[in-house]
Amino acid sequence: MSALGKVVRSGVGRRRVQSLVMALTTFAAVTSSVLSLGLLAAVQAPFEHAFKARNGAHLSVQFDGSKATAAQAAATAHAAGVTEASGPYPVTSALNTTYGTDCPANFSPGVPMAGSANEPVIVTTRPDLAGRSGLDQLALVQGRWPTSANEIVLFSWLDACPSGSVVFDSLPGKPSFKVVGLANSLTNTATGFLTTDGFARLSAAGAKSDEQMLYRFAKSGTEADLTTDKQAIAAAAPAGSVESGQSYLAAEKQAVGATESYVPFLVVFGILGLFLSVLIIAIVVSGAVVSGIRRIGILKSLGFTPWQVARAYAAQAVIPATIGVVGGTLMGNVLAVPVLGRAAKQLGAASTGLPVWVSLVVPIGTLVIVGVTALIPALRAGRMPAVQTLVVGRAPKAKRGQGAQRLASRLPLPRPMSLGLAQPFAKPARTVLVGAAVLFGAVSVTFATGLETAFTKYQETGTAGFRAGSMLVLPAGTPTGFHSPGGGPAIPHLDSTGVAAAIASVPGTKAAFGWGNSGATVIGAPTGEHARVDTTTGDLSWTNLELLHGRWYQNPGEAVINDSLASSVGLHVGDTVTVAQDNKRLPLRIVGIDFDAASDGVVMTDNATFTAAGLTPYITQFNVKLADNVSGSDWSASATAVLTPLHAEASPSITYPSITVLTMVALVATLTLMMIAVAALGVLNTVVQDTRERIHDLGIFKALGMTPKQTIAMVLTSVSLTGLVAGLIGVPIGMAVEKATLAQMGSAIGRSLPPSATHVYTAGILLPLLAGGIAIALLGALLPAGWAARSRTATALRTE
Repeated sequence: MSALGKVVRSGVGRRRVQSLVMALTTFAAVTSSVLSLGLLAAVQAPFEHAFKARNGAHLSVQFDGSKATAAQAAATAHAAGVTEASGPYPVTSALNTTYGTDCPANFSPGVPMAGSANEPVIVTTRPDLAGRSGLDQLALVQGRWPTSANEIVLFSWLDACPSGSVVFDSLPGKPSFKVVGLANSLTNTATGFLTTDGFARLSAAGAKSDEQMLYRFAKSGTEADLTTDKQAIAAAAPAGSVESGQSYLAAEKQAVGATESYVPFLVVFGILGLFLSVLIIAIVVSGAVVSGIRRIGILKSLGFTPWQVARAYAAQAVIPATIGVVGGTLMGNVLAVPVLGRAAKQLGAASTGLPVWVSLVVPIGTLVIVGVTALIPALRAGRMPAVQTLVVGRAPKAKRGQGAQRLASRLPLPRPMSLGLAQPFAKPARTVLVGAAVLFGAVSVTFATGLETAFTKYQETGTAGFRAGSMLVLPAGTPTGFHSPGGGPAIPHLDSTGVAAAIASVPGTKAAFGWGNSGATVIGAPTGEHARVDTTTGDLSWTNLELLHGRWYQNPGEAVINDSLASSVGLHVGDTVTVAQDNKRLPLRIVGIDFDAASDGVVMTDNATFTAAGLTPYITQFNVKLADNVSGSDWSASATAVLTPLHAEASPSITYPSITVLTMVALVATLTLMMIAVAALGVLNTVVQDTRERIHDLGIFKALGMTPKQTIAMVLTSVSLTGLVAGLIGVPIGMAVEKATLAQMGSAIGRSLPPSATHVYTAGILLPLLAGGIAIALLGALLPAGWAARSRTATALRTE
């Protein structure tokens, strides 16, 4: 090993704590940066590439076949702003289907049972399904394209019966089609694909046929652009004929939005980690130069050049930082695997890893920043004259802070605390470094606390309807833990009138409402979203379901939709949404938009609205709120007698947390703990350096009678004021960063966040956060305070 290498190794070995600090800081920064940049690239690039390769449509519009002919739909290709168009293609509304008898008789994961319900299917046909011309070119994922009127290809996201058949049981004669393949449309234009003869067979069985057009526009980069484009199409078509218009941006958010929602908070942690890395490396190297002036002089007297000395001190920072960079890169890739799993499935990608270039660019870029940061103070060591360093031997002491000492001595405080309180003014530059480390820690804690609270509120508010009440009333025999109204008619439904009366008659019932999936479908909803229509009965006001806009339905023909459907289809209060059940259509006026955490689109309306229109409402569960001091077991025992004749039973309400929310909370907690540790270690490193420089003063204090406890109090007090000020500054910054980050996360998934999730900083949260800066400072100073207390008086006095 060369002489320079021995100097570097010796320096790293002497500064184990500082080396650990630098390794952890770069580890945290690189982990967050690799995750944020990698996730963005891993999900965004494949979608953009596929959209370009398959000539995706900016907008798909469905025209009511009873109000617009194929020729009239085709004429809209010349509307203002249209640069390319395909169609018209005949298309049906979503039709209810079940699996045929040729499906497996026994259920196993991923294989449906014969006769069980399939997802509603939107069926279309095109002149050449496998063609590579026109817009929205389809991709065959498995099997082959249909060649006869009895064959169908289903959307690849559907849990289709392999090599089986589907039956359109809502149509007269229940036509059946053999599943011969799985395919997908990148922008979700349909979920079932037939030959021309096959579609004619479906139409002959009674399926209503509409017209679908696909467009590309000159301006299509934003939702506002596409809203304008849709208005131009509607103006060129017969009045009232446009049933729906779905943009590619909605499909993009559906495919990659959940994964992209991780990126904003990971970027924040990456930036905080990078700043902490730069700050702490500057502290460590500067401290090494200040405390090693005599060593620098010896190295120069032995023949080391200024550049070699600078390289030696810079390398002492780069080596532990490199270890942190390598570890952070590996950790970032490991953490990305579960996050990318869902996105990979939706994009049809086999790989769930990050792009290789991310694992190269981020580490190399971090090392460059670290190297430059370390080199700046290291060059100072190289420029020091050898004679001066040997004579002086240590950095000259500045005569600062004497005024602060006199002022602090007048305060009604114990003398050790007044000495500590004045210490920051003796070395203001070092105090600024301590404050900066605490500041970043306080920002991280405030940001993370707000973010985790928002995630929890998001989940609680979004599932308020499902979680309302402590008891559920379900059809007899429903599996334990089932409490979702999403099962639809395939799950036995309840006699809503009889069950409601029975629940009201049970002592201890305070309130109840019923709801369930009606089996109806939403015309024009994104095909990958599986939008459903829930019918309700009873009073929902006690459930804490949160409206973002408008009001709850009160009159026949009114509905409330969730924000997921509103954002994906571009619906607003006052618009009309059309639902279909058993080939019957019902227009509903939107009077409100509510928030829920479901990614599926939901339309909610009253039972009476369905009944008046000749459609059948289904209620699959009742949520029951019990009176105070009434136990669920007692209520259930009392309810059994009246519910059993109605084929219903009571069950405790059970809520299952969102895996996505749990993953985000775990990531935030992990990164926050790393940031707190790094900030505290930054304080520790600075206090250690300060304590070593003041060891002679500590010896004098001890000789004059200062006890170990008083020494600890003095050292801790020296960082308390700095921690308090840094915390008071850091908390508002953290709040602002959290607010901006939540806005970006909501934008990524196309959701409007409710006030309960965006206004989370209550007095009970803020007061502890304001003291967080002091806590971080004391945490970092505790260990060196103990070292100072244990130092022996004689040893300290001999140190010069």
